[in-house]
Amino acid sequence: MSKTDFDLIVVGGGPGGYVAALRAAQLKLDVAVVESTHLGGICLNWGCIPTKALLRASEINHLLHDLGPFGFKAENVSYDFDKVVARSRAVSKQLAGGVGHLLKKAKVPVFDGRGKLAGVSRGRRMIEVSKDGKPVATLTARNVILATGARARVLPGIEPDGDLIWSYREAMVPKAMPKSLLVIGSGAIGIEFASFYRNMGAEVTVVEAMDRVLPVEDEEISALAHKAFEKQGMTILTGAKIGTLRKNGATVTVPVEVAGKTREITVEKVISAVGIVGNVEDIGLEGTKVEVDRTHIKVDGYCRTGEPNVYAIGDVAGAPWLAHKASHEGVLCAEHIAGREVHPMDVTNIPGCTYCRPQVASVGLTEAKAKATGRTLRVGKFPFMGNGKAIAMGEPEGLVKTVFDAETGELLGAHMIGAEVTEMIQGYVVAKTGELTEGELKETVFPHPTISESMHEAVLAAWGGALHF
Repeated sequence: MSKTDFDLIVVGGGPGGYVAALRAAQLKLDVAVVESTHLGGICLNWGCIPTKALLRASEINHLLHDLGPFGFKAENVSYDFDKVVARSRAVSKQLAGGVGHLLKKAKVPVFDGRGKLAGVSRGRRMIEVSKDGKPVATLTARNVILATGARARVLPGIEPDGDLIWSYREAMVPKAMPKSLLVIGSGAIGIEFASFYRNMGAEVTVVEAMDRVLPVEDEEISALAHKAFEKQGMTILTGAKIGTLRKNGATVTVPVEVAGKTREITVEKVISAVGIVGNVEDIGLEGTKVEVDRTHIKVDGYCRTGEPNVYAIGDVAGAPWLAHKASHEGVLCAEHIAGREVHPMDVTNIPGCTYCRPQVASVGLTEAKAKATGRTLRVGKFPFMGNGKAIAMGEPEGLVKTVFDAETGELLGAHMIGAEVTEMIQGYVVAKTGELTEGELKETVFPHPTISESMHEAVLAAWGGALHF
């Protein structure tokens, strides 16, 4: 690669970085990507995609052990755990290769190494690229996008050791199926792993410091999830404190305090899923006007940092820590750099999805947060028990909840739990982004029979007009 000067350099090739580069190339910007590890980032290689492949396998295992109600019978059902894990890795590898192909097709050069801000020369930003600690290239560009991502937060005393204590990486490629495990943290990552291993047959305990599981979700949805997880056989401990872990050869003993009482839980493995920290080290922020708050770079609605012509997107730029948020920021950022008129980022329009069983999805304000704004609300709810398709599928447990401003009809938030809700939430996202009111949503025709009809009924219910419940 002889060319070293560009319109834009993207540091990081994850779902934010590579998408930003592709969009910039479409807009005729001369762009390059600097990536040190693997294209596709954590999401594609160690997060979103491979976990969904694992969860799909666990759903199949669950169904094979619950065939009776459908009139089927299967005996001596078993699985090859190595193949389950291998398929997950193969899916990830295939898609990572696809990212490389897309960048090559768009004529976007990829520099293999770590990128670091290295000052300004003649009005051009300098990026030093190093590999294994040795400089390999110095690039220049008018603009730089930092898309360096994040990594798992490590708590003292719960450091992953690759054997008894796992981070998400070890949990994704286990050498054998554990008989028992304890998950610390009940956010999306923790609950998805808890759901996978429980559906594969392990005894699972989930420990959460907050007073409820999935604490960022609406309280009513969290309560329904808690009930569903316990029904599946999980042990859920909320408002809990972890004591000092003791390793006992092939097991770990974890003291857990709840409501002033301590119990000791012994398991084969512990998964630490207590959040993330931004990758802000060694990227040249020292001496710049880039501000960092609790390991995340502060940006405005256009992803601009305090340093001219330096942008930040994705996990390193703060919550919500979601791949689709990073990709949207990447497009927004590239278009802003290209001089296009764009809407600033509105995180209340970013949906959140958790692929546990049952699935959970949401967008916008929870009922509690909407109340805190001082508005008068109309809240609509519709249970899956009133939906024909859900009952026919054998998935009658679920709920759709809508939160509206009573005076304006504005959709403030929508919250779901149940089968396939991660596919359905986009309907409310489109409505919210398009600023549709309850009037337009009431007039929208939903196909029958679908679970999505519950979305319509939940809107009608907010105004006392639900038809099937």
